[in-house]
Parts: sequence; structure tokens; C-alpha cells
Amino acid sequence: MTAYLIKGVSVLGGAPTDLLIRDGVVAETGADLAAGGATVLDAAGLVALPGLVDLHTHLREPGREDAETVESGSRAAALGGYTAVCAMANTSPVADTAGVVEQVWRLGREAGLVDVQPIGAVTVGLAGERLAELGAMADSAARVRIFSDDGHCVADPRLMRRALEYVKAFDGVIAQHAEEPRLTEGAQMHEGAVSTRLGLTGWPAVAEEAIIARDVLLAEHVGSRLHVCHVSTAGSVEVLRQAKARGVRVTAEVTPHHLLLTDVRAETYDPVYKVNPPLRTDEDVAALRAALADGVIDIVATDHAPHAVEDKECEWAYARPGMLGLETALSITLEVLGPRWDVIAERMSRTPARIAGLESHGLDPAPGVPANLTLIDPAARHVVEPGELASLSRNTPYAGMTLPGRVVATFLRGEPTVLDGKAVK
Repeated sequence: MTAYLIKGVSVLGGAPTDLLIRDGVVAETGADLAAGGATVLDAAGLVALPGLVDLHTHLREPGREDAETVESGSRAAALGGYTAVCAMANTSPVADTAGVVEQVWRLGREAGLVDVQPIGAVTVGLAGERLAELGAMADSAARVRIFSDDGHCVADPRLMRRALEYVKAFDGVIAQHAEEPRLTEGAQMHEGAVSTRLGLTGWPAVAEEAIIARDVLLAEHVGSRLHVCHVSTAGSVEVLRQAKARGVRVTAEVTPHHLLLTDVRAETYDPVYKVNPPLRTDEDVAALRAALADGVIDIVATDHAPHAVEDKECEWAYARPGMLGLETALSITLEVLGPRWDVIAERMSRTPARIAGLESHGLDPAPGVPANLTLIDPAARHVVEPGELASLSRNTPYAGMTLPGRVVATFLRGEPTVLDGKAVK
């Protein structure tokens, strides 16, 4: 294993220092370090963060390898500064058995670019009718700890209660896609002035807020852990704020696109802006940004959702919802929060690692700590070029945008997966 001496890097925005990486860990930190035989990296002007962790990634394999594979998605993640991603269960076949989650886990290990932690389905086939093999997935080699029917809401309150009760035995988490389906039938975008003007069926904010309100009550009753996926409305923020004040064991995520884009984008009828939950209003974006800054929303999660060309480049009504996110999430968070490196590390690395139970991730660079880290050039600005993305898909809503920050290097257990902004393998 090659040793690396990173010279003059700013850890979390602090004073420049050197980091010596050897045998998969940060062996030493300090000024003017020297190490014979180590590969020296000049990191003057760069910021070091603990490797990013994404709690919400769609890797599509098995079943839709035309849109993404575990390997291609892992490469996109590494280029985005990630060292671990949690892969959602809506594959084909669905990741609702120990066999499927172990397949995804092994594919991640073979790719070797990030740690791929599968998320298991809550219900068989994501159908919302009966619980999947939660215990078997938890006991598998993949050690699944998060379960979600993302893309579908666990709408039956009795089933949701049973799921919360079941995972409590091993301190698992139910991650809910909060959408009351009877309020969103046929919905195409956020319900509001823009949907009315465009004549598109609206997705009301209350459809999300009602499920979150119900589920925090269930989690409170059971005493179990609830995670709310892709929060998108100001009303949801207030429900979460009140639940946390009562001590409910609830965490929540927001996506980069819900922090930056609004429903006005739908006026172009460009289906790249179609996503579930939909882009909301300026007021919602402002509330989400404030909640992320003050911790009511715990993390940024990409909801990286690659789609094949035929599933996205078509009429709005027929287009699949979803956007790419892994390679742009850090830049958008930097755009929204500014260079608040400790807050960025908390929202994009430490807290998601804790929620997922990834003990070797989310740790600030320090002697003896596993060398999972990313180096960022905060002064750089780059234009998003879809053709240059590592993902097999091209459905990015940021095409042509100039975004701040550039991931220069990513290390997974001391081995570089990205150097000079390029994937190592």
C-alpha cells in the first residue's frame, strides 16, 4: 500500500498542515512532515474534509444497467468526494431479500471506489402489503440497517408501525418516502400558481406533511428511529422542528436540487426538472436552507436518480422523475451554505455516517483515523458538462451552470480513488 504525504492542506478550513497517510489510516499530522518513500501531494489552498457519505443513492443495478451500474455510480460518487453511499432498494429485482442486498454489497466491494451499503426494502416488492425479510437482510453479509420503499410511501399506518417495531430490535432505521398517494394521483409538479398556469396536475405540499406528521407520532409511540427522505416543504420543516423538540428519534434529509431549484423551472416543460417530490417554491427553498443551517434538517442526500435517455427525453407527462446528484452535491451545498466547512462536514459526512452505522466513515482527519477523506479546491469554479459526467445517464438539471468548488482528490482507506480531479480507475 502506497504512503501519501499531503502537504499544506487546510483541515476543515483550519491552518495549513501536513497529513501522512500510511496503511489505510492517517498516521501523522503536523507541520513540515517528511516521509521517505511516500508520494507527496501539494495541497496548498485545498481543504480536507472527512469523505462524504450519501444516504440516498439509486445505483439501478440489478435490472437497469443501461441507466447506471454499481461501478459507474461508485465512480460518480468518488468524483463527487464520496467514500460511502447507501444504495436504495428499488432495483429489479427489488432489494427485499438477503440475496439481493448481498449482491449489491459485493458489486460495491468489487468496484472498490466507495463503500456501497445497501438499503433494504420495507415491504415485499415495494408493494406496501407485507413486510420484507428485514431480519434476514440485517443478519446478511451486507448488515443492512436502513430500510426504505423509496419511490413509494409506506402508506398503511399499521404496516409502518410494525416496521418501526421490528427494526427497533437491532437499532435499525425506517426511511420514509413521505407522500400520501391518494393526494398525489396523477400529479406532475408542485401544486401552486405555476401548475395552475401550466395546466399540470399539482402535487400538494400537504401530501408530504401529513405523512411526516403521522410517522413522527408512530415513531414517538414505538420509540424507534425514523428518517424522512427528501424533505421539500416549509410545512414539513415545522413538523420536524416540533417533533425534535419533543425528543422524537427522527432525522431528515434535503436534496441539493430542493435547496437550489424551484417549480418555475417547469415552465420550460423540460422533463429534466421533473422529480419526486417536485421542485417547490421560493418560500420552501428558503425554509429548507434555514433548516439545514440550524440542524432541523440533519443531512444533505443526493437522491441521485439516473435515467436512460428514453425514460427522460420525452413528453413531461411520460418522463420518469429524478435527477443526477452525486458529482454536483458538494458544489451546490457550498453554494448554499458558503465555506462553512464544519457544517458541511456535519451535514454531508459525520451525521449520515452515524445514521447509517458506518463506523469507519464520517471521521475528521486525525492520527489513527481511517483515511477516508476528500480534498477540495474552494477557489475553483467549474461548468457542469453532462458529457463529462461519470454516470451512464445525463439527466442533470445543472447542465451549463457554473458551480463553486472542485474535488481534487478522494481517498478510501488510504488509497486514492480520485487524483487531480480524475478517477484513478
